[in-house]
Formats: sequence, C-alpha cells, structure tokens
Amino acid sequence: MRTNCSRPPRRAFSCPPHQKVTYVKNRHLVCIVALASSFALTGCGMLPGGDEGKQTITVWLMKDSVSDDFLHRFVSTYEKQNPSVTLDVKIQEWTGIGEKVTAALAGDNAPDIIEVGNTQVAQYAESGNLRDLTLESVRDLGSEEWLPGLAQPGSVDGAQFGIPWYAANRVVIYNKDLFALQGIKQTPKNREQWLADTEALNHGDNQGIYLSGQDWYSLAGFIWDEGGDLAVENGADWQGELDSPAALRGMAFYKQLQSLGNGPKDSDEAKPPQADVFAKGDVAQIISTPSSAKIIEQENPDLKGRLGFFPVPGKTADKPGAVFTGGSDLIVPENSDHHSAAVAVVEALAGKKWQTDLARTMSYVPNKASLAGVVEREASTAAMAKGAARGRATPNSPQWAEVEAKNPIKPYMTAVLEGQDPKPAAKAASESITAALTDG
Repeated sequence: MRTNCSRPPRRAFSCPPHQKVTYVKNRHLVCIVALASSFALTGCGMLPGGDEGKQTITVWLMKDSVSDDFLHRFVSTYEKQNPSVTLDVKIQEWTGIGEKVTAALAGDNAPDIIEVGNTQVAQYAESGNLRDLTLESVRDLGSEEWLPGLAQPGSVDGAQFGIPWYAANRVVIYNKDLFALQGIKQTPKNREQWLADTEALNHGDNQGIYLSGQDWYSLAGFIWDEGGDLAVENGADWQGELDSPAALRGMAFYKQLQSLGNGPKDSDEAKPPQADVFAKGDVAQIISTPSSAKIIEQENPDLKGRLGFFPVPGKTADKPGAVFTGGSDLIVPENSDHHSAAVAVVEALAGKKWQTDLARTMSYVPNKASLAGVVEREASTAAMAKGAARGRATPNSPQWAEVEAKNPIKPYMTAVLEGQDPKPAAKAASESITAALTDG
C-alpha cells in the first residue's frame, strides 16, 4: 500500500565470490554454485563468523495477530528446542506502525524480525534496509507452494524480502434460511449461477445481496478474473489500467451484481457497516471476511448457526473467483545483529508445524495451498482457503499507498453505477492512479 523512484542497488544475498547469482523472469532465484563443497559447508549467506553464543531475538508482532496462548506455546517450545536463543516479543499497534517500522529500519537498534502487512513489503524494501531472504525461501521454505497473494507482494525486483505468514480474504457469507426459502439447496459455483440465485433471492422485502457501490477490493477480484488489473508496471513506470477492456468487463459484472440489492452506490462497505445491515435478517448475502459473522451473530443472536460460507464464484465452476488477499509477511531488517538466528525463527513460524497451529488457533489461512486441509473442519476458514488459492494483492508498487490515500477507484465505481459512460470514467480514474504512482 504506496511514484516510482529509482531504487538503490540491491545486494542479492551474501554469496561467496565464487558463486554467481542470476534472476530469471518468474522471479525465482537460481544460485549457480561453482564449488559445491564450499556451498555445502557454508550455505549461501550463512558464512562462518555470524551469530554466536546466547542471543536475544527481538520480534515485533502486530496487536491481535496471535493469541496469548499461541504466543506462549511458540516461545516456550522454541526456546526449549533452541536453548541459546531468547525470544523477546513486543506487540505493536497498527496505528502509526508505518512510520515506526521505517524509522527502525533506518536506525541502529532495529528488531530482528518484524510482522508487516503483505502489501507493505515493497515500500519497506525500497529503502534497501531489508534482508534478502530469497535463498532461504527456495532452499528451506518451499516458496513454490506459497499463496500468491502473500508471496508476490513480498517479492521486489526478483528478490524475496517478505516471508508469507498468514492470510485472510473475502468469501460470501449467506443466510441459510433465505436460501432455503427460495429452494436453493447448493451454493453457486460460477458467476452465471451466482447471478441467477441472487436474482431469485432478491425478492419481496429481501435483498439478494448487499453490495455497496465502492467495495473496490471486491471489484479488483472481478477485474483479475477477467485478466485485467488495477495498475501495471511498464518498464520503470506504473500506469493505471481501469480503462482496459478486461477491467471494464470486471466493472460491468460488478454493476450487474450490485443491482440485485439495495446497497448504496456512493459509499463503501464500512458506511454503513455491512455486517450491521446483514444482521437485520433481510439480506441473503454479503462479500466479507468470515470475521464479520461474529459481528452479525452478536447483533442478531437469532442468526447464530444460520450463516453459511462459500468462496466468491469464478467465471467457471472449476475454480473460485480471484480475491484480494490480506495478511502478513515477516521481514528481517538488514541492520539486525542476529541474521542467522532471526531467519531460523522466521523459518519456524512459516513452517508446517506452527502454520497449522496458527491457522487452527486464529482461523487464518496458512501460507501454503497444500496446508488448506488443516482448516477444512471450519466452514468459514475452509471457504477462505479455497479462495486464497487464487488470491492476489494490490499492485506491487512502493507508492500504492498514495493511490489508496486518494482512491480514485471509489468515485469511478459510483459514477458507473449511477449511469455514467464507463470508458471515460475509467480513463480518468486510470490517469489519477498513474499520477499517484508517479508523483507520490
């Protein structure tokens, strides 16, 4: 979340001089080792003379990312298995965290590990103050299996700086009673069926779906399904893409779906809170993260046990729709005093054992699609995990936050929903995105 400015040259990672590093188009790293015996003894970036003796590893985690119980289990187990390491976990508030992390990365007393939002990695990597973890990603962490919505924004200029930790994404939350009232026995698996069911549900005093006019995260998924994007990188520059044919098709579908309910055309899902609207009992569906279900049940206890979940349908039944993936990555500051030990802690947190524990404890999606089965017994998280396999993140520009600060996507959506010609409206919004990514 973040103009494209020239980036400082990056050190790929600490390889001995006899090793050659090459980046390839798909952003995977190939480490060509001339002297295999040396690689076996030292590893790449793990040279002798590094961390030694008793070490205290300072970890910044964000408030409410983990429970106290999970944190206690992890810290006590890790310290028992690694007696030379003490973990000092400091919980951070989200408010003002960007400035705090930026200052820490530039200072002399940075923590050893920091949890950051997945879409924030690029802006921190821009400083040149993050440890390149590409080798560890490929060699030790099975990066080829990572969820794309976490892995892609953690990769900058072909190097992996953010290690995927956990994910969450939107699903469709539905009222089982209203579905049954219309004789809908199976949840829709493709867009065509979704529209047909929603039209049937939009009957009498009931809304087929409550979809606000400026839910741009949901729009992004429909655009991605069509093969488009919000912005694309063109050489060294970024440019808005809302006026591409694919993006216009995504907006057309959004307009069609949004018309099957009474969602406002000129506000987003927070105004009014869509969970509160759903809790009234006359809305069949909303698009939201499963955490909204708890709010709905608190507002209307009669709906407890009457809520269902399914992935946002895709264009065809063989795969769900693309969705924006939120969540967190773990980064290691370049000025950490304990690189090797910090990376080892990251590897533990991102590995199968603790990913399974974290996902089940916090109802998160684990960082690999192959681990989706660990949450299959919880319907809401299982639906998220299916969608996360096709998850995406916002354009990986360090200046994307400048776009979101002004967010020309929202008034563009309102203009189209209120009847303006989509093409000129999309072109104007695209130009605003380009300007934000160029001058931000």
